[in-house]
Amino acid sequence: MTAVPLQPPRRLVDLTLDGEPVRAPEGSTLLDACRAAGKDVPTLCQGDTLTPKNACRVCVVEVAGARTLAPACSRRVEPGMEVRTDTERARHSRKVVLELLASSVDLSTTPRAAEWIEEYGAEPVRFGPDAARVDEEPKVDNDLYVRDYDKCVLCYKCVDACGEQWQNTFAIAVAGRGFDARISTEHDAPLTDSACVYCGNCIEVCPTGALSFRSEFDMRAAGTWDESAQTRTTTVCAYCGVGCNLTLHVQDNEIVKVTSPHDNPVTHGNLCIKGRFGYQHVQNRD
Repeated sequence: MTAVPLQPPRRLVDLTLDGEPVRAPEGSTLLDACRAAGKDVPTLCQGDTLTPKNACRVCVVEVAGARTLAPACSRRVEPGMEVRTDTERARHSRKVVLELLASSVDLSTTPRAAEWIEEYGAEPVRFGPDAARVDEEPKVDNDLYVRDYDKCVLCYKCVDACGEQWQNTFAIAVAGRGFDARISTEHDAPLTDSACVYCGNCIEVCPTGALSFRSEFDMRAAGTWDESAQTRTTTVCAYCGVGCNLTLHVQDNEIVKVTSPHDNPVTHGNLCIKGRFGYQHVQNRD
């Protein structure tokens, strides 16, 4: 057995967080430091398996001496930094971002969105009934997953997961400009005619439910989707010898979707089409 070499310990950086001295590993982000200190800083576009994109700007914090607010998901800790996470300026910025997002897209399936809107006093309705909205019908062009861009906040996580950061398939990209910007296949072709290999890794990183399993989409439409009644069991995929971990989401004794642990050293949350969607044979009891 080949021994795994130990990595040298990371230096600790001293900084001040909301008036309290804290230590964070060198190279970590302000968001990492905030979470380690128990600070609840909201974020949508940050993903623990992806390089920060700084797209949503909900996680901004105030750094002493800085002209602008800093995105906590990507700003690295520095010795002597003085960071405040709950200033009036930061709260106002988060409020406006949440208002703009909620007035233009559907955040009903975005975890904690309603909680943050209430916490920061955001009022999306203040833009009135004529506020521009995406209002796009869900794209149901295959049996595996659904693209509901009415819920998309353009966080780019699906593009990164499909592209150079993980899958290297490059089936999707950002098309259009301004309010017409959207996630699209090449020439807006149906997914079945695109380069998509149906790994579902875009679904894994989507923070709003814009991408979802077809099973979840159908159950939500029928009013039967209930995460509180679901159990999660992590096992090993049996399709090949790679050793990918699967987390089976089971409701009423049926597998309703499959995810993968992000801390798994083999896959880091990524799967292939068999691991992600090839569970129907388990349901066959004939």
